[in-house]
Formats: sequence, C-alpha cells, structure tokens
Amino acid sequence: MNDLRTLAEAYASGARPSDILTQTLAALEDGDPVWISRVPPDHVMMQARALDACSPEERAALPLFGVPFAAKDNIDVAGVPTTAGCPEFAYLPERSATAVERLEAAGAIVIGKTNLDQFATGLVGTRSPYGVPKNPFDERYIPGGSSSGSAVAVARGLVTFALGTDTAGSGRVPAGFNGIVGLKPTFGIISAAGVVPACRSIDCVSIFARSIDDAEAVLDVAAGIDARDVLSRARTPAPEEIAERFHFAVPAVEGRVFCGDAEAQRSFEQAVARLEAFGGTPVSVDMTPCFAAADLLYNDAFVAERTAAVGDFAQAHPNALLEVTRTIVEGGRRFSAVDAFRAQYRLRELRAQAAGIFERAPVLVVPTAPTIYTLEQIAADPYALNATLGTYTNFVNFFDLCAIAIPSSRYQSGIPIGVTLIAPAFADATLARFARRVVELALR
Repeated sequence: MNDLRTLAEAYASGARPSDILTQTLAALEDGDPVWISRVPPDHVMMQARALDACSPEERAALPLFGVPFAAKDNIDVAGVPTTAGCPEFAYLPERSATAVERLEAAGAIVIGKTNLDQFATGLVGTRSPYGVPKNPFDERYIPGGSSSGSAVAVARGLVTFALGTDTAGSGRVPAGFNGIVGLKPTFGIISAAGVVPACRSIDCVSIFARSIDDAEAVLDVAAGIDARDVLSRARTPAPEEIAERFHFAVPAVEGRVFCGDAEAQRSFEQAVARLEAFGGTPVSVDMTPCFAAADLLYNDAFVAERTAAVGDFAQAHPNALLEVTRTIVEGGRRFSAVDAFRAQYRLRELRAQAAGIFERAPVLVVPTAPTIYTLEQIAADPYALNATLGTYTNFVNFFDLCAIAIPSSRYQSGIPIGVTLIAPAFADATLARFARRVVELALR
C-alpha cells in the first residue's frame, strides 16, 4: 500500500478512490489472522465512489482523501462488531470511535478491524483466540502486541496506516518488531471515546504508519478535545525545536537491559554513535525510577484498573477469557483502596525523580524493546517474557510522556530492531520533527 504522498500523487494524476480501494480489497486474504473482521466490501466501495464524485475543491479539503486504514478491534467502527479479542464480549456499535469519525471525515476509509492481545492485555501479539498475525520478517517470531494486527497490516502494506492503542507499549513494541513507525501521542490529545478501556487513566490511541510524515499527518486529523471523552485534552503549542547541536538522554550503560541479546545491544550502541556523529551529545541518565514504574503496572494496585475495565465481564463469563488474560484481569481483586492510594503516591514519587531526565536533555533515546522472542519461547514463559518486552515502554504513559518508535537496524536474520524517542507531554510535533532528522541520519 502506498504512503500518503504517493496516494496523493496518484489521485492528482487521475486515479480514483474506487480504483485504489478495489486493489486494496483484492489483496486481502480470507482467514488472515491480521483481521478479526472486515468492513463489508459494498460499504467500502460505496464510500470510495462517493469520494470519486468529489470536486477538486472538495478533494483539497480532505487531507486523507481516499486513504485506506485499519482499526484495532477494541476501537469502535459503526456497524462492525467490536470484540476486543474476546468473541463472547462482542457488541455492535451504532457509532464509531471519535478518532475513526475524524479520520473518515478527512476522507480516509476504514477497511477492517485488526487482531490484538485479548482486551489489549499483552505486548506479545499471541494472546488471541483469533490466531496470531505472522511476523512478516520471520514467522517463528512474535509480531508484538497488543496491537499486533494493526502493526502487521501496515508492515505488509495492506493499509496506509492503522490505529492501535497503547497502555504500556502496545503502540511501540509491535512497531519495533515490524520495522514501521509507532506514534504514542500525549495522553488525551486523541479522544478515547469509543475505545474499550484497558487502563483508562493512561490508555492512548496510537498510530502505525510507514513514515513519520504519515503518522504526524494522521495525528493532526485525529487530535482534538472531545466532549465524549472527559479525559481528552487540547493540544498545546509544541516546545522549541531541538537545535542542530543537541543533547540527548540515554540509559546509563550499567542500567541497560538487553537480556543477553548482543545484536540488540550493538544496534542501540550504533544508533547512539550515529547521533553523536551528527552533532548530538549523549547524557547518561539513571533509569531506575522508570524501571520501577513497571512494578506498579504488573505487580501493584494499578493492575486493578484492568479489573475495573473488564472485571465484571470476566466474573460473569469466567470461561470467555484466555487463561493468561483472566489471570491478569482477576489479579486486580487482591488490592484494596488503600493499596490504590499508596500506588498513586509511589507513582508520583517516581515521576518526580524521572522529571530530572528532561531537565538535562529534551529527548530520551531508548531501545524500543530489549530483545525479541520466538513464539515457542513466549508459549513456555508467557508472563515474565511479556513483562521484559515493556522494559523501555512501561513508564512512558505513567509519566505522561509522548513517544515515537522508529526503525533503526536489523538482526542478521532480517528482523527489525527499533529505537524509541521520548519527550515530555505536548512535545509531539517537536519530537516528530526530531525523529525525522534521526531517520535521515540513519540513511546517510
């Protein structure tokens, strides 16, 4: 599937949305575990033909004119079932999520709902009764999750972009494993109305694309305060640009985690060296408060927020959830309200400690994940290895930061290795421009 620029050029040269969408639908395969459901082809083509009839002036007013996209199946699309990866949970929404509505109003066309770790609980992409989307670079390895289908759909060129969600890295880890861009915006600037919550206080709608330009263009359309979502926030002006000669924070060498993966370690060291060669000065920072935040997510009272989201359903339908999902969701019941307050206090302490990172540098550069695992490895140890994948992602949402995962290099086997750039809230536009420079440096 073409990127936004190539599609725009095609349309300017006379192609019609109905032509592009016919090709898009023809490339889809029945039974592909990327998809949980697809929008009926007749409806897709009806939308495409309506765009065919647009005048040049009407086309110019639609920044995503005739662009095919996908939505993770915890995001509502009107008239298409939302399952959140659990068949018994399925319901038929009458209205789409606000993010989907805004994208469609800008001319984009949603073609299907993508697979995910059940109830967005996982970073592996294997926790689904609908199968496992295949990693397009090596089928022996996991695709990453929880937004597995969205990432694979973009990596395989089935759509131009896709929506995911990100609570602890679900919009970044699969981007890293699939060699694409994963944008985790500032909390609340994309409305979560019409999204099945995982941890509502930190959930973000995320964007997968093949380029930073495309991800940023989608964010510009989707972002904005929304009366349907009381936690939505208006975008504020971005901070100043990062100078040509800049400082960037990196985890202290003694605190870096790669789980014995020498290729991943070498890839990150090379990324740091490239930034140094083009004017950057690395600033070593202590990641202890960042890593400590993961304990709150996996082993403390914040687990109870997942129980608040779907615990009632899990209790009423004990056999509907996969064992691993049920164990996590029901695990929140062991915590009290006192535990929850204490966890909040601890989070504030950690967040205050981590704030010093951005006093020393405008951006933090980390590996997207410390390593990658095979399907077989995850099946043998689904809990601990899943948690390890979130080493460099778990704290971002907790600390109200924005992030963008970008490709960096590859394993000798060809599987992508990514880095993630992180900045304070509302620095999304500045971070995207800096990320574009980083990608350009990597290509020199």
